[in-house]
Amino acid sequence: MKSLKSSLCFLSIIITISCNTSQKSEKKIATKPNIIYILADDLGYGDLGVYGQKKIETPNIDGLAKEGLLFTQHYSGAPVCAPARSVLLTGKHLGHSYVRGNDEWGARGEKGDVWNYKKMIKDSTLEGQRPFPKNTTTIPSLLKRVGYKTGMFGKWGLGAPHTESIPTKMGFDYFFGYNCQRQAHTYNPVHLYENDKRYHLTANDTIAPNTRLYNNEDPYDLKSYEKYNQPIYAPEISFEKMISFVDSTDNAPFFLYWASPIPHAPLQAPKNWVDYYVKKFGDEKPYIGNKGYFPNRYPRATYAAMISYLDENVGKLIKHLKETGKYENTIIIFTSDNGPTYNGGTDSPWFDSAGPFASEYGRGKGFLYEGGIRVPMIASWPGKIKAGSTTDHVSAFWDVMPTLCDIVNTTTPKEIDGISFLNTLINEDKQKEHDFLYWEFPEYNGQVAVRMGKWKILWKDIKKGNKDVELYNLENDLIEMNNIADKHPEIIKRFYEIIKTEHSTPEIEKFRIDALEDIYKSMNIELKNN
Repeated sequence: MKSLKSSLCFLSIIITISCNTSQKSEKKIATKPNIIYILADDLGYGDLGVYGQKKIETPNIDGLAKEGLLFTQHYSGAPVCAPARSVLLTGKHLGHSYVRGNDEWGARGEKGDVWNYKKMIKDSTLEGQRPFPKNTTTIPSLLKRVGYKTGMFGKWGLGAPHTESIPTKMGFDYFFGYNCQRQAHTYNPVHLYENDKRYHLTANDTIAPNTRLYNNEDPYDLKSYEKYNQPIYAPEISFEKMISFVDSTDNAPFFLYWASPIPHAPLQAPKNWVDYYVKKFGDEKPYIGNKGYFPNRYPRATYAAMISYLDENVGKLIKHLKETGKYENTIIIFTSDNGPTYNGGTDSPWFDSAGPFASEYGRGKGFLYEGGIRVPMIASWPGKIKAGSTTDHVSAFWDVMPTLCDIVNTTTPKEIDGISFLNTLINEDKQKEHDFLYWEFPEYNGQVAVRMGKWKILWKDIKKGNKDVELYNLENDLIEMNNIADKHPEIIKRFYEIIKTEHSTPEIEKFRIDALEDIYKSMNIELKNN
């Protein structure tokens, strides 16, 4: 009887290409889809119309949700840039990731004056962040093994020129954009990178990030800001290169990682979009540069303009995919690297950028509260993902690698922390769930957080000696204002147990949190005694 059933199933596979069994791999072998992963920078959970934004218009990204699946409980790998990208590309959460914080490699003087923008222009060895170790397994390196052409556009921030940790040595066939995230502190740089070589933008002048208004310049006069608007806008030329990459793939499947620097400060956007929002919002107080980055005459209008410009380009990309016949076989994922920022003239509370969560400093970017790590995520895949659907599946950046491995039917590395959410995407078979999500973050005085079912546990200011742990029930306290840690000692005990199992001693001294090392050592002592 078993032999007969096997024969019938095999015959069904031949006839239909996709047998209706629990063997998901049979559904994925037929045609490998193109994969586009769009990562915005500092875009809050509430910065998109489909997530409740009322002031900024994002019709094209909202359209992705209408054609696909909206995640309500998706989390970044970290509350700031570099570690979030590390977690995404390696599938390892912050307890295991090599990069656990922003590390301006050589900032202590080993390499020279790495924060001096003009010196970096003259000396490329001053650029870059802490590099990955050689031969680090990444998403693009896995996809290349199964025939994908891989391209990256935007901001890297995980290595430096002249190291083994540049995009084209970490799995990407082609790269165009910023190697160094410090260079990305202007949208009018004098150079970007194409693969491993500088791509010079000779029309742009050398305006160093954080250049303030001169003493005799009127902050209400638009002429005072002319020097901050150079001819070449980096996201524009990067987008053109990205479209060329898509066209160059011919019939081969491709993986496109679009790590847009938008809307990270500084506030710089195309004039047509700024004018549009000045008309919509009316006059406003200038930002004079007292919170870093460049001054700006219309800071709110420019922040909105940046997001709408990104949305416009998402629309252009989708249109191009449709015109070239690639759209129907392409999965598009849109998300952000962390919550909304607090500096550079941005006004996250005015926009309600974190959505239902708090947006002010201490609750958004840089912190492990929901506003800092819960991010929008939308997935579209014609014929596979149900249009206009929503999921409350709890997922995180470290789940992306196993998900993409399942989609392309290749083996997922064993040493990662993620769980594939493919079943959530295609609404087939039971979705495996995390028992918990774990973060440890050495910056902003040291923090650890765990999401466990409805519970959110947070330990902050660890490096200041704080020993008080916060506990929130997210089902009835989404903005994390009612700390009930004293009522649930059993959950706090479980929190420390999770730290013991999920923390590993970081290889980089800068990422150490001594209190976590003490907990980790106590576990080893317990194991020896038992």
